Amino acid sequence: MGQTTNRRDFSKSMLGSLLTYSLMETLFAHDAFSKELQPITAQWLKELDELGKSVKGSQLKQTVWQDKIHELFAKADLPDLLQFIDFDKLTHNIKFKELGERAIRPQFPEVEGLPRNLVFGHQVFALQKDRSVVPHGHNNMATAFLVLKGDFHGRHYDRLEDTKEHMIVRPTIDKKFEVGGYSTVSDHKDNVHWFQATSDTAFIFNIHVLNVDPKIKKSGRVYIDPHGEKMSGGRIKARRLRAAEAFKLFG
Repeated sequence: MGQTTNRRDFSKSMLGSLLTYSLMETLFAHDAFSKELQPITAQWLKELDELGKSVKGSQLKQTVWQDKIHELFAKADLPDLLQFIDFDKLTHNIKFKELGERAIRPQFPEVEGLPRNLVFGHQVFALQKDRSVVPHGHNNMATAFLVLKGDFHGRHYDRLEDTKEHMIVRPTIDKKFEVGGYSTVSDHKDNVHWFQATSDTAFIFNIHVLNVDPKIKKSGRVYIDPHGEKMSGGRIKARRLRAAEAFKLFG
């Protein structure tokens, strides 16, 4: 009886030790990986924040901000960023919208050196095939997009003139955006954009700096129909739309 009990206790002890070791090994590997990647992505986000503060404080022209954001986005380590925002958990069982994009906001982990209150807002746009971030311009905003997963047909337009019912625009970008592709928007360059998902699912990481010019009261979107009257010099007379109509036509 004693030997049977001892063998049973020994087996339980060994099983417990193996399970504990396996769990600790998994946690250690995850923790080690997290500690390795966090300073990389945190530093990248910190640099985005510094640029955001500079453009909002008028230390940087908006077009210069765009150039510098392009440089930073070109250096983005996507595997690190996806791990940093816990992309798999963030998008697990996501409910896509019938029209347009589903906006989800990842919570950044607390990492030494990364400010808690970033000057830019951030979100991930999730879309199904043929759904769009519908064509729209921005008022008093500096924004940037980085494709995390999937493919898009992306278009940009320069915003040349505004009337009560129309916006005069000129196409500037019309191409396929794959994973790692990026673009930016400011009041002065490529102000209008339109992204349509061409893969089964597609995801964009977005940052946005609001109220760039403190003299302008608010920031926001201005929806348009870029399939408007063709004008000289490649210009288009695009009708202004309400949000509901924009999503019905292009979402």
